[in-house]
Amino acid sequence: MTLTEKILARASGRTHVDAGETVWVNVDVLLTHDVCGPPTIGIFKREFGQDARVWDKNKIVIIPDHYIFTNDKYANRNIDILRAFAADQDLPHYYDVGTDRYKGVCHTAMPEEGFTRPGDVLFGTDSHTCTAGAFGQFATGIGNTDAGFIMGAGKLWVKVPETMKFIFEGEIPPYVMAKDLILQIIGDIGVDGGTYRAMEFAGDGVMNMDMEGRMTLTNMVIEGGGKNGVVEPDETTFEYVRKRTDYQFTPMYNDPDAKYHSVRTYKSSELQPMVAKPHSPDNKATVWEVRNTPLTRAYIGSCTGGKLSDFEAAAKIIKGHEVGIETYVVPATTKVREDLKTTYYEGETLWDIFENAGARMGEASCAACLGGPSDTFGRMQGEEVCISTTNRNFPGRMGSKKAQVYLASPYTVAASAITGKITDPREYLPVESAV
Repeated sequence: MTLTEKILARASGRTHVDAGETVWVNVDVLLTHDVCGPPTIGIFKREFGQDARVWDKNKIVIIPDHYIFTNDKYANRNIDILRAFAADQDLPHYYDVGTDRYKGVCHTAMPEEGFTRPGDVLFGTDSHTCTAGAFGQFATGIGNTDAGFIMGAGKLWVKVPETMKFIFEGEIPPYVMAKDLILQIIGDIGVDGGTYRAMEFAGDGVMNMDMEGRMTLTNMVIEGGGKNGVVEPDETTFEYVRKRTDYQFTPMYNDPDAKYHSVRTYKSSELQPMVAKPHSPDNKATVWEVRNTPLTRAYIGSCTGGKLSDFEAAAKIIKGHEVGIETYVVPATTKVREDLKTTYYEGETLWDIFENAGARMGEASCAACLGGPSDTFGRMQGEEVCISTTNRNFPGRMGSKKAQVYLASPYTVAASAITGKITDPREYLPVESAV
């Protein structure tokens, strides 16, 4: 069996499952947030009763993150619903807005809080729940109806996906980031190329990445249609997880005779900085091919590009420069925001590097990644041309349907923020590679 099949076999109480069969899976963690939480709660109450209790209060995690810093009355009402439900059900893992427990983007907060564990099953009412597959976990997004059912029953009926394997051989060049790898893959297979399949990442190029790099890979499998993304756990995984939880977990690995839908191998040394042009994540080009494209905005943030390592990369390029266009910096979580103020690069905090360069600094949240109410920080309002570390560039995704969004790595976004046009990061990085 593949890694994904073995996790689902364990969770369904079976010794063996095959891709294509459907099994009842016991859930280890259910995640929801302020957008999908209220309807999920409504469905749970409708189907299980107004006075019903959730199946296991210790396995439900609610992290409001999308529409937080807004005066929109409907967004605020959603938070009120979550708050009341968490109090009524006595949920220990509710991270309320306006308190010290508030976290920010759920997909980055979940690892921080120890909810992403090898061998476990995580379902969440957000398509980027697949991020947690970086920890050797089966993690996928589900609809509100399925989530409402899990709230009451603790299990879900799941078809076992077949697995596509993506191997990166050799050392990743220093000017290439995980975002470039996943944009390359999605560009190669298309936005429907991995439909209802596990997308597994392997090879020394991947296994030499830290956990945040692996999270960037698995985060975007949904942009290729994938059911889940996954990386086999190793010591890097265990070290990260054990620092954050004493929860006992059972790591799973591929069997030597595991059967894959397909195996695609890349030579890491041949990788280039990539972008996804408007208006689809599979509309790929190398940065070099679209260099000098005029921009009006740069955006660094989201579950894909708002982790500490993303800002460390961007700061390495921006330090000592001023941004030439509107540049928004949005840390994914409150911890990342704190880290920006205590992490130094060449004698200056990351926060000061961005602020002194003229960037606009935001609070921890999803901010403009999903557009949101008109007063959302960094939201597109007109015909902006933006280069962004986020994960989707559909028309209207970041607010305005008239805007254009190029997806790229933090390196490329930072270099482009300085020049005001799409710029190869090798122009600013101390590498010997010629462009």
